[in-house]
Amino acid sequence: MAEAWLILELAGYAALLLWGLHMVQSGVMRAYGTRLRQYLGVGLATRARGFAAGMAVTAVLQSSTATAFMVASFCAGGAVALVPGLAAMLGANVGTALIVQVMSFDVSAVAPALILLGVLAFRSTGHARRRDLGRAGIGLGLMLLALHMMSVVMAPIESSPALRAVLSAVADQPLPNLLIAAFLAWAMHASVAAVLFVASLHAVGVIGPEAAIVMVVGANIGSALNPVLEGDRSEWARMRVPLGNLANRLAGGLVVLAALPWATEAMLRLDPTPARLVANAHLAFNLVFAIVSLPLLPAAGRLLKRLLPDADPAGDPAAPRYLDAAALQSPPVALANAEREALRQADALEEMLRAISTGFRKEDRDLAKGVARLNEVVDRLNRAVQLYLAGLNPELLGQEEQRRVAEIRTFVLNLESAGDVLERSLARVAAKWAKEGARLDDAMLDAIQALHGRALEQLQLAVAAFMREDVTAARRLIEEKERMRVEEDEAAQSFSLATDPSAIAAQGLLLEVVRDLKRVGGHLAATAHPLLERMGALRPSRLTEAEDGLATT
Repeated sequence: MAEAWLILELAGYAALLLWGLHMVQSGVMRAYGTRLRQYLGVGLATRARGFAAGMAVTAVLQSSTATAFMVASFCAGGAVALVPGLAAMLGANVGTALIVQVMSFDVSAVAPALILLGVLAFRSTGHARRRDLGRAGIGLGLMLLALHMMSVVMAPIESSPALRAVLSAVADQPLPNLLIAAFLAWAMHASVAAVLFVASLHAVGVIGPEAAIVMVVGANIGSALNPVLEGDRSEWARMRVPLGNLANRLAGGLVVLAALPWATEAMLRLDPTPARLVANAHLAFNLVFAIVSLPLLPAAGRLLKRLLPDADPAGDPAAPRYLDAAALQSPPVALANAEREALRQADALEEMLRAISTGFRKEDRDLAKGVARLNEVVDRLNRAVQLYLAGLNPELLGQEEQRRVAEIRTFVLNLESAGDVLERSLARVAAKWAKEGARLDDAMLDAIQALHGRALEQLQLAVAAFMREDVTAARRLIEEKERMRVEEDEAAQSFSLATDPSAIAAQGLLLEVVRDLKRVGGHLAATAHPLLERMGALRPSRLTEAEDGLATT
């Protein structure tokens, strides 16, 4: 009975560790998600820059799995070269090892301060980014607290005959240890959590140094399975990065198993402290194989392309159709091509809006996945247009053509930002509402439907302002943006006055919808700014000078 209770406690603190990791990732993605994606996309230019970008983004997100999904989406369809994408995954693996290095020190004393500061920031109003960073701070504090409690709970394991008997049965068998750790990392969706768990086992003497190193290798392999098993396998070419990363870790694992006695001796000489030994083994595994693999990536990329060929571009909705490289020598033709591709991006965004609107009326548990696929179309077309326009020779561009290049790039980037809001916020709200089986009355559904209808109208106005330089449409876009500001105030007021539980839930949902669509409208309205500024129809600032010299709205 005591062993069962101990396992239950251990599982609970492991779950707390995973939840803390989830809060860190979600907080950072909400605060800087678009910037991180843009930084990673820009960084995927060369092997060296790809490696650095993958390491930096993973260090912030604390998850190589999240980075793997982003890199795979960038490389799918050829918007970003495969070799820098593979280099980014090597950097992501090193990034997780650096996180474990920090976590291996006893920093649990700062957990209460992180949680307290995180709660204060999260409960602050009027500053969304501060709330998101507060969420991340709470998550980091919970991770440190969970690690500390796991070490406390696992201390009695050393004196538990039953548990020691089970673990000692596989202590001298590398393959079972490797498979156990791989399963843990796969189930946890995080090699960081799995490796820290292994360090806790080694710290209390449950497993020896050799078993710990083998389990570190297994955790690395297990975390590489998630992007493979959960990736989009509609085209095998989209699996090049995940499969390439998995192959690299499998090859590294075989080498470590073959040289296990020497690897164990080297780690013990470096630092025999259990937590440091595991952290150093994790870093050494990823760093050594990153150094070895970087020069081999071009050959690996060619092999992956041969084994996993591109699908027919006609069947890929995100594959560019009009970006003819030969037209780059004729800027007017190239700009027309880019405009046509931008309209395809707008069509995908419109489909996202319609899908989410329908999602509130009927239960669709796959809504979030469907919207994510459409958002990938928006993202990939944006990157394709940006890279295409970057290929224009500046010496061939006149002043008007330079202006139009800037407008097209701004337009497609704003559409991508709007799509990110729809995927990460609004689609998840609708999917969660449907999953919980909640029902809205007809009046609330009509209100949500009307809001989405206005968002669709804003998208059409943005296209008109962009394609036809329609000043009237541009003005209406700005007016709609201001109108949504009023709608948000009214929704917030209704929410604050609600007293019945069902009314609180419904009004809270409406407020979330209004806020998300307001953000979408803000990105769409930004597409009208260049036109209105050129026409002198837009003030530089919404602020006016009051009589007392203070700026007021």
